[in-house]
Amino acid sequence: MSNDENSQHPLWDEHTGSDPVIVTAIHSGHALRQEINEIIGLDEAARLREEDPFTDAWISISDNYILPERSRFEVDLNRAREEAVYINPEDAWGLKLWRTPPTQTMVARSLEEYDAFYEELRRIFDEMKARHGHFVIFDLHAYNHRREGPDAPAEDPDTNPEINIGTGTLERQYWGGLIDRFIYDLSHFDFLGRHLDVRENVKFVGRQFAQWTHDNYPQSACLLAIEFKKFYMNEWSGLGDPIQVQAIRQALASTLPGINKSLAAL
Repeated sequence: MSNDENSQHPLWDEHTGSDPVIVTAIHSGHALRQEINEIIGLDEAARLREEDPFTDAWISISDNYILPERSRFEVDLNRAREEAVYINPEDAWGLKLWRTPPTQTMVARSLEEYDAFYEELRRIFDEMKARHGHFVIFDLHAYNHRREGPDAPAEDPDTNPEINIGTGTLERQYWGGLIDRFIYDLSHFDFLGRHLDVRENVKFVGRQFAQWTHDNYPQSACLLAIEFKKFYMNEWSGLGDPIQVQAIRQALASTLPGINKSLAAL
């Protein structure tokens, strides 16, 4: 794909430009193909609660992004391939997933989507490596902290930071300066008159997308698995606070100059 080109794929939207940063929000998708929609046992609200609403609002901070359209309940791009299609309740937070289980043919179609996505990632990342040598991926996610119900107490903030930076799959000795600068800049941003609670590897360390990236591009790509606690929205109603959503976008954008300086120093 040439520079500054848009692409609308049936499974994702993407844009490529000249930045050494690419942004993804691989659990923001909500769509299901028809055959999956006909058998799924969850209503839209239940699916939305386990997806990552509003993370797609932050991808445009870079001129490189890829945004999957399909729900993680069709195929989870952040699980190992053999676990990417949820079958049993224990695969997905104990939820009763299906009215009737997906057939082997349906599962195979979902895994074709999985393979296509990672094939496209390889193409994009190869181009970014050739162009920049080193590049960064913002792997944006969101997580629930009120699983006991909308009126129940939130989970302990000591173990549930507002932003968890997962770096457990990369070589921190190599990328440590960039990681530290990113965390410093994000935690010192003036977020509506306060500072955000940003910590590393407290809740999540990064999963399949991060592992695949660092296995294939160990000293070329630095994937930061950025998990936002859903403090900016009501995770039960699905309603977001537009002021906080926009402020998060500004906070992420504020880290880009430091990322660029850190990359230039490598």
